[in-house]
Order: sequence, then structure tokens, then C-alpha cells
Amino acid sequence: MKTKKIKKISLKRMKLLSKKEYEKFIKLKQTKKINKKQSNKLEKNLFIKYCKCIKTLKNKKKSINEYPICMSSIYTKRGFKAPKNVKKRCKNYKL
Repeated sequence: MKTKKIKKISLKRMKLLSKKEYEKFIKLKQTKKINKKQSNKLEKNLFIKYCKCIKTLKNKKKSINEYPICMSSIYTKRGFKAPKNVKKRCKNYKL
């Protein structure tokens, strides 16, 4: 049985929303007036920000656990639930 190789995708190549759009989408999601297309764009951006946060904290200090810090700053403080296996999915992306 052949094992499937996971291709690493660059986070730099993914498009980020502008700051204005990002803040607008966050407010819409918090008030639950966001449509599906906007929600998908926002989720991608939150995921990218989460991965970047983890990568930068890993490079700075080895003694801290970066996952709860980034989870809190990206998802929890905005009032969103984190997607399942976001930590594992982040390992497949390179910065």
C-alpha cells in the first residue's frame, strides 16, 4: 500500500485580506451577519495568522508552549471557535 505524501504549501503565496476587509469580516462574524463566501475568506486568514504566530514563537523561545498563546490571541479573544485539528494542519504549511 502506497502512502500519500503531503505537499507543503507556502503561506506566503496565500492571499491575505486588507486590514479594512479583515476588521469588517470580524465584526460581521461576531454579529452573525456574515455570508458563506466572506466566512471562508475570514477562516483562511485566521488560519494563516495562527500558523504565522506559531512559527514566530517557535523560532523565538523553545521553553514556552506556543499553541495556547496563539489560539487565545487569534480565535478565543475574538469570540470564535477554533477549527478541529488546526494545529496539525498548520504543520503542512511552510512560512
